[in-house]
Amino acid sequence: MATIKEIIDDVLKAEGGYVNDIRDRGGETNHGITIATARANGYTGPMKVMTQDFARGVYMKQYVEAPGFDKIAAISPAIGAELVDTGVNMGPKVAAQFLQRALNGLNNQGKDYADLVVDGAAGQRTRDGLTAFLKKRGAEGERRLLALLNALQGERYLSLCEGRAANEAFLFGWLARIAA
Repeated sequence: MATIKEIIDDVLKAEGGYVNDIRDRGGETNHGITIATARANGYTGPMKVMTQDFARGVYMKQYVEAPGFDKIAAISPAIGAELVDTGVNMGPKVAAQFLQRALNGLNNQGKDYADLVVDGAAGQRTRDGLTAFLKKRGAEGERRLLALLNALQGERYLSLCEGRAANEAFLFGWLARIAA
């Protein structure tokens, strides 16, 4: 069972260190934190020397606690880890929308639990839907839900490439996040 610290450690490993690729609209990043996010969180130094501890704090605040993914991880560490990773890569709102869409598709036309509003807020109703789904479907359901979340993530990556050719440079690497 993954802890929040282990989830963040995995994100830091996936994100790597300093990058400044001119094809990346996010600009300079270090440990997966863009310069804009670093500045918004009070970091004023050069991106090349931003510490992992600073990045860890940003991840905890902005990508775990703020969207409520820590509460999702308390229900399912695997789903929580997936949401944190997707949230870092695509934004927490997108990650929560993926979960809400997936749970809606898996609720047996509302017979197992009510449809969720796909608003990107992983609140109590989303947690209740996840709990009801896992109670009904168990470990195999969790595996299939993870597969569906990864499929949604992969489709989004491909759409980003189709919408902006420069993103094709990143597709192979992005897919490593869902192939692991």
